[in-house]
Amino acid sequence: MNDTANAFIATFTKQGAADGPLAGLTFGAKDVFDVEGHLTGCGNPEWARTHSIAQKDAPAVAALLAAGATLAGKTHTDELAYSLMGVNAHYGTPLNTADPRRVPGGSSSGSVAAVAAGLVDIGLGSDTGGSVRLPASFCGVWGLRSTFGQVSLAGAMPFTHSFDTVGWFALNGDLMARAAQAFGCAEGAAPTRLLLPVDAWARASAATVEALGPSLARLQALMGPAVPVVLAADGLDKWREIFRVCQAAEIWDVHGNWVSNNSPDFGPGVRQRFEIASKIDAETFGAAQARRNGVLDRMDAVMSPDTVLVLPTSPGPAPLRDEDEGSLDDFRMRSFEMLCIAGLAGLPQLSIPAGVVDKGPVGLSLVGAKHMDQPLIDLALAAGLGT
Repeated sequence: MNDTANAFIATFTKQGAADGPLAGLTFGAKDVFDVEGHLTGCGNPEWARTHSIAQKDAPAVAALLAAGATLAGKTHTDELAYSLMGVNAHYGTPLNTADPRRVPGGSSSGSVAAVAAGLVDIGLGSDTGGSVRLPASFCGVWGLRSTFGQVSLAGAMPFTHSFDTVGWFALNGDLMARAAQAFGCAEGAAPTRLLLPVDAWARASAATVEALGPSLARLQALMGPAVPVVLAADGLDKWREIFRVCQAAEIWDVHGNWVSNNSPDFGPGVRQRFEIASKIDAETFGAAQARRNGVLDRMDAVMSPDTVLVLPTSPGPAPLRDEDEGSLDDFRMRSFEMLCIAGLAGLPQLSIPAGVVDKGPVGLSLVGAKHMDQPLIDLALAAGLGT
């Protein structure tokens, strides 16, 4: 393969089954998933040095192979998946072919870059805080964060206890649907109740809202006018903080011993995040968990199988590669206030390419009730989104 997007850390061919919904297609697997006979490096040289060759395929990889897709290699990831921008201090930054001035997004940076560049048909990723949804928006492709627990994460690097999900990228909705079939996502009736969370839309730039207008209009033409709703009466900034604390505490519980024992040479940003995570005490974590229960109660009251939320995937197009740190921090905070909605509640979220702002793609997201992964894709196709 001529890896024109610096998407892969290793290329090789592992043949898929002769038939199935993905027969004749190819995929790349984020380098947090085990592939038999290959090392799972997780974006960090010290992790690679301290771990062994995988003895079998992760179930998510095996499912795509069994469905007929051929594995083309392992794709880059941010270090231990702890970033949203796709910049890796050790292995570089994959190319955002939609707008090379901009970052591709992470942590599933290589998988999204490979799909956007046309190197593979499907990109296997993982999503904890936005690691599929945000790159999909940044690179102008389809991306799904599946329902928490929908697809097995055995054989994948654990990151948290209660947020990690399998996700995937594709250039169009038909491929998204075929991958969902491979993963055993259940069919179901399409949602009929459309809600517009005004507090999430308020986090997006005016240019982004305008760019998403035609796609929103298509959705409303199919479903009827979206009903405005405020999700977080106390503010999405409070939900973002709940997510930040719970995620960081769980990350340190999972990885703290390894970090302490190996003192890995993390790149800028990742190093600081682990330092912050190490300082979250049990009392702070417990208080955040209690507040999370309130968020779950609110989302249970709002969401039902017939309900779908429509919102921008991100505040705007991907940040420029040379963006100043102050602007990046503001972008991250607004992004997390939008992404934490599905993350806290364990809900599926589908990002569909829906517009362009300053030459950079922006995505429109559909968030459904639990296990409505396939119906979200069907709804987007029925509304003619992403075309």
